[in-house]
Amino acid sequence: MHKLLTDEPGKKTFLLGNEAIARGAVEAGIAFASTYPGTPSSELSLNFFQMSKESDLYFEYSTNEKVALEVSAAAANCGVRSMAVMKHVGLNVASDALMTLAYVGVKGGMVVLTADDPFMFSSQNEQDNRYYAKISGLPMLEPSSVAEAKEMVGYAFELSEQLAEPVLFRTTTRINHSTGVVQFGKIRAPKTKGNFTKDPLNLVTVPAVSRKLHVKLLEHYDQAMALAEKTPYNFIEGQGVWGIVCNGVSYGYVTDAVKELNLTDRVRILRLGFSHPIPEQMVKKFVGECEKVLIVEEGEPYMEESIKALAQEAGLTLPIRGKGSDLFTRLYEYNPSQVRDVISRYFGVEDRTPAPVDVSDVPELPQRPPTLCAGCSHRATFYEVRKATEGMETIFPTDIGCYTLGLLPPLSAADFLICMGSSVGTAAGFSKVTDKKVVAFIGDSTFFHSGIPGLVNAVFNNHNLTLIILDNGTTAMTGHQPHPGVDMKQLDMDGYGQVSIEAVVRAVGVPHVTVIKPYKVQKSIEAIKEAVNFKGVSVVISQETCALYARALKLPKKKPFAVGDKCKNHKDCINSLACPAFYIWEDRVKIDATLCTGCAVCAQICPERAIVPAKLSS
Repeated sequence: MHKLLTDEPGKKTFLLGNEAIARGAVEAGIAFASTYPGTPSSELSLNFFQMSKESDLYFEYSTNEKVALEVSAAAANCGVRSMAVMKHVGLNVASDALMTLAYVGVKGGMVVLTADDPFMFSSQNEQDNRYYAKISGLPMLEPSSVAEAKEMVGYAFELSEQLAEPVLFRTTTRINHSTGVVQFGKIRAPKTKGNFTKDPLNLVTVPAVSRKLHVKLLEHYDQAMALAEKTPYNFIEGQGVWGIVCNGVSYGYVTDAVKELNLTDRVRILRLGFSHPIPEQMVKKFVGECEKVLIVEEGEPYMEESIKALAQEAGLTLPIRGKGSDLFTRLYEYNPSQVRDVISRYFGVEDRTPAPVDVSDVPELPQRPPTLCAGCSHRATFYEVRKATEGMETIFPTDIGCYTLGLLPPLSAADFLICMGSSVGTAAGFSKVTDKKVVAFIGDSTFFHSGIPGLVNAVFNNHNLTLIILDNGTTAMTGHQPHPGVDMKQLDMDGYGQVSIEAVVRAVGVPHVTVIKPYKVQKSIEAIKEAVNFKGVSVVISQETCALYARALKLPKKKPFAVGDKCKNHKDCINSLACPAFYIWEDRVKIDATLCTGCAVCAQICPERAIVPAKLSS
């Protein structure tokens, strides 16, 4: 049995933040969950996926986040508790549906989890998704610890049903990927089937209906504001005339700093866990009892702006600070020492904590740039594209996925990137305003997510570009989640369809379509050359299973290669491919047999044919 399905109330165990959230949802009786995978939320979806095999929970990896939100919204409007899970930029994709779902509302509890990524550990930006609560008018919750995250999920479902609105549940990487002690509660039996009651004059958002629904949303907003005043997730602790307002992981940093600075009797803390709508009366009362206030929040000055406005309304003139060149930055994650330092300087108290160990005389650790795995078929494809376009002026728009790692030399196959699916659309724009050859890259999962509309646009407008679809049979970067092109029988799962990328490409009218096997280097180069020289839209589908996924599926292993005596030490293999299975020993190229997957790409490009199967090497 999956550990999160253990029905032992009172049991304590260590859980990852994402596991704790999943357990909280199970205890709350979740029956329907959907997602498009994205770090730092991916493990949450994985646990739902695993549990769905052993329980009545319905779970799906949806085509993209907008679809994930839509299917969960339909379930919730049948009275079934549902959750849509995504990373912060995923909510951009889902926002079109979310903004109007706020008008329509829900019948059963619905939680929309948005996992923000300060410091951009695995993201293209570090946007602060608290603003989505303000734009949509929806309530938002923010846990401060792993244990609280589990408990708060149940509250989120209850709140959703009380207000008849979806609830935004905002986490950050530090919550999703931390581990903490969680106490199991009782598992509520899920309601897996619901009933949809037709009510088109309240559920079909034509303008006349939406005008009425907006009034209802604002009424729900007022109810939420009243609830925010008395929720246990907004609280004040401590005493004194100095005030600190915080949220999320910042609360842990603040409480530690206050103890370390011996300010327990001088500082009071307002922690906002039900952070939107902001509890106005609680904030005004708190600020009115302080001589000065510091706002501690990662990201944008979201709370700071509201609290300053509320203080002005109340006629208060005390100093209220948060962001500033002398205080907190809008960049990246915070850390305990940073928070302690700002608190000590703002309130003018001495920081007597021990100074950090001086490591100025210690050499910096060598940087290890992110790289494609040994045997990755994307590396072979990038090499082949570079060879096929030698002598041409090229632009390489790329996309979100493992293949983004083609950015660095020697592959150097990434020139422009905005978001999921952008490679096709931007390629079209480049092709119209430059005379350079445009070759775009997109992965299989990303193609289904948001690449198809751009390709349809390119066909319709007769753009001159080549699109390389890197089909490695899985959503590799986020942990091998399935997508519509995956053969689910390989995972011993029945009842799924499978969508052929080639069939889709041909169906939208692409005039030149080629399928290559990138481990066959020369044939692939020739096919890519033909596609690149085609005037109009051409598509090359590069098909080869992800090396790590193949290992997980226990597919037959190929024998590793080694560098033989014929090697003249040109280092073409390293300089052209940079496969991590290569290393230099005594100025000679060697291959680590434990890393080599036997793809044989390096053997095919070696000018002396010196790279041979390991058993044949001398």
